[in-house]
Amino acid sequence: MVSLLLAVIYLAFIGLGLPDSLLGAAWPVMHVQLAAPLSFAGAISMIISGGTILSSLLSDRLTRRFGPGPVTAVSTAMTAAALFGFSASSSVWMLCLWAIPYGLGAGAIDAALNNYVALHYNSRQMSWLHCFWGLGASISPYIMGFCLTATGRWQTGYRTVGAIQIVLTAALFLSLPLWQGRERAQKPGAADGRPLGLRGALKLRGVPEILLAFFAYCGAETSAGLWASSYLVTARGVDPETAARFASLFYLGITAGRFLNGFVADKMGDRRMIRVGAAVMGAAALLILLPTEARTPALAGQLLFGLGCAPVYPSIIHSTPAHFGKENSQAVIGIQMAGAYVGSTLMPTLFGLLANAVSIRLYPLWLLLMLALLAGMTERVNRLCESN
Repeated sequence: MVSLLLAVIYLAFIGLGLPDSLLGAAWPVMHVQLAAPLSFAGAISMIISGGTILSSLLSDRLTRRFGPGPVTAVSTAMTAAALFGFSASSSVWMLCLWAIPYGLGAGAIDAALNNYVALHYNSRQMSWLHCFWGLGASISPYIMGFCLTATGRWQTGYRTVGAIQIVLTAALFLSLPLWQGRERAQKPGAADGRPLGLRGALKLRGVPEILLAFFAYCGAETSAGLWASSYLVTARGVDPETAARFASLFYLGITAGRFLNGFVADKMGDRRMIRVGAAVMGAAALLILLPTEARTPALAGQLLFGLGCAPVYPSIIHSTPAHFGKENSQAVIGIQMAGAYVGSTLMPTLFGLLANAVSIRLYPLWLLLMLALLAGMTERVNRLCESN
């Protein structure tokens, strides 16, 4: 039964990843057909991120009241409805409306499942959980590309992924009895049984620091994903096709790295996994920074940066109950998710403004800056939690 529930959780995380890369894959066609500016994808993405941040902050209250199983099932249903809403939209304003449940569903799933796995499973399962997210995020652009080639309609791509989400929703509702025993063990958290809340969580030693660490990590990851290709073309003279291929290898590196990390995560422990990941990220950024005419170090550095990113996010999440207490983990993970989405939303945009004002050659220095903040904050959390 435990193995069956874990399989359901993995499927739910594939479902979480599926919608994340759809907008980027479809937007070149969508904006033309909807007569929308190319830049409007940023506005839709911001609405989705806003909903995700809000539901992440509310996750402790929701999960304590209803349990992680129902929250995950209902949230998956919300994202399925939003995907069908996207497919039926005839204007950008309709897309903005459907972006609200799109984001609200994603944040609740992310926080609830991350906390559930952190409490009930080991580091191996946490690493593989995030590997399955990468699998979902990698599959959906291929689904959209196939639908565009076969039918010429981006709406078909959204409906196809929406149909997959409906199947996942049905599986999650059918699996609710599997959650019940462990949900009862999880719910008696705080002494008074009430949600900790944002203010209460921020008073815990180390929580502001871990939020900054998440902010920095996600800022680095999304900056690398967004700006790597432009840096390779503009600053290193790489042809656009090769640059795009190596930029995509960054995400492959994260996904493959999380799969491989699952075999060693339990032996190494969360802290060591974070340190090794940060060290590999640093080496990769230095390779990209090397002042040489050769393009190979920068290309290799991009792939290596993805491999370095792989263990950091799941290891920080998995260490949360140990650092802040099982009774507080849902609240802390919820605001960690919120901090992560804020970093993912703001930092690539800020670097774009910096690159426009100064130079895109600052890209590896930007990654090193984010990495320094990540490493400094995670080590400070370790010291603070050891002294508790």
